[in-house]
Order: sequence, then structure tokens, then C-alpha cells
Amino acid sequence: MILFLRLFFLLVLASMLAVTGWASSLCPLFSVPREVATHPWFIATLFDAYWGFLTFYVWVFFQQTAWHARLVWLIAILLLGNIAMAIYCLNALFRVPLPTPLSEVLTTRRPGPSWLGAFLAVAGIGVLFIA
Repeated sequence: MILFLRLFFLLVLASMLAVTGWASSLCPLFSVPREVATHPWFIATLFDAYWGFLTFYVWVFFQQTAWHARLVWLIAILLLGNIAMAIYCLNALFRVPLPTPLSEVLTTRRPGPSWLGAFLAVAGIGVLFIA
């Protein structure tokens, strides 16, 4: 299961980076036409995505025991979405050997700072200002 999940989250990360790069090359993030940005289905999709991000963050909040790690991962997830989520999962999955049961990955608490989360939060803020 660990190997399958590593491959799955690598696919998620690669596809999100590819589609985000492709979309960015065609249209800046904040130049979405008003008709699109105010469309009910666009708004519903944003609500769906952000509630999904916050639901995933509940697990991150449980795993991370340091408040600053919790905060930077929240910022990273809210600004980078599935890119940050895939990186978080890959980080957790590559910390354990292959025969490890998935339950250990899901329930392990992680004390201390999260430099990866801090880096992603700063990157997300950078992307926000560049976009």
C-alpha cells in the first residue's frame, strides 16, 4: 500500500504542477474573466476545493504537534492546495520503509518545526504576489 500511495501522490503532484504551469502560461491567475469568477459553478467548485483542503488539514493538525508547523502547513495548503497536500503525503510516505503498515503513517505524530511546510508557505505567498 505504501508503494501504491507513493506512486499515486507522485502522479497527483506531477499532474498538478503540469496543469498549473500550463494554465499559468496561457492566462495569469487573477485575469480570470468576471463572468467565470462570478459563475455559480465556479464559486461552488472553490467552496468544494477549500472545504476539501480544510478537511485534509484536520489530519495535518493532528499529526503536527508544534503550533508553528501547524500554521505554516495551513498557509501552504490554503495557497498551494493539492500541490502542498501531495508533498505532505509524499513526505510522510517516504519517511517509512515499504513494509510499514499504513496505519503507522496515518497516526504518527510529528513534533518540532516543519521546514518543508515553511518553505511551501513562503512559496505559496510568493506565487500569490507574482500571480
